[in-house]
Amino acid sequence: MQNDKLHSYIEGLIPERNSLFMEMERFAVENKVPIMELAGIETMLQILRIQKADKILEVGTAIGYSALRMAEALPESTIVTIERDVERIQFAEQFLMRSGRGEQIHLIKGDALEVEELVRRQAPYDVIFIDAAKGQYKRFFELYAKYLSDDGLIITDNVLFKGLVAETEIDSKRIRNLVKKIDDFNHWLMNHPDYNTVILPVGDGVAVSKKKR
Repeated sequence: MQNDKLHSYIEGLIPERNSLFMEMERFAVENKVPIMELAGIETMLQILRIQKADKILEVGTAIGYSALRMAEALPESTIVTIERDVERIQFAEQFLMRSGRGEQIHLIKGDALEVEELVRRQAPYDVIFIDAAKGQYKRFFELYAKYLSDDGLIITDNVLFKGLVAETEIDSKRIRNLVKKIDDFNHWLMNHPDYNTVILPVGDGVAVSKKKR
């Protein structure tokens, strides 16, 4: 497909990351840990640079890859990131320690739907990045949008879900139900009365939402 060729071409233009990031990328592939696709994260990092975000909330740490990429791109920023999976937390802590950026990143351990008080203490946030359980995107958005600064952005990953949101026939009932939830979220988000949103067809689909004035 032409899109696949363009995708490969764009990824081929992206400079190699440092050795730790490359190791994390290999680790993610080998251990089936979902991390943001290269074109998607490069797009997000550029948006963060333009936004000049000082404080970022990330919902979904996984192994800490995107948090560390954000920390490197914005070395003066503070990143608060949430993860509930015990094993992923252990790997994230190891990578954070090795990176030398541990003090820049504050890891909250727990379910993102249950740690609001810890998140609130460090609000407001210039950017909120949602990249956790896809079926809960609307709940994450509604829960934490109130802690966004007046000029802030909410960035949501995986909103195109490998292109499946555009498919009409999906064999797996589980995948079909998840795709419906993502599709419902996309329609809800694009018609939100308080936000202007654009969906960028990069990576796995990145939605960028900004408060309406």
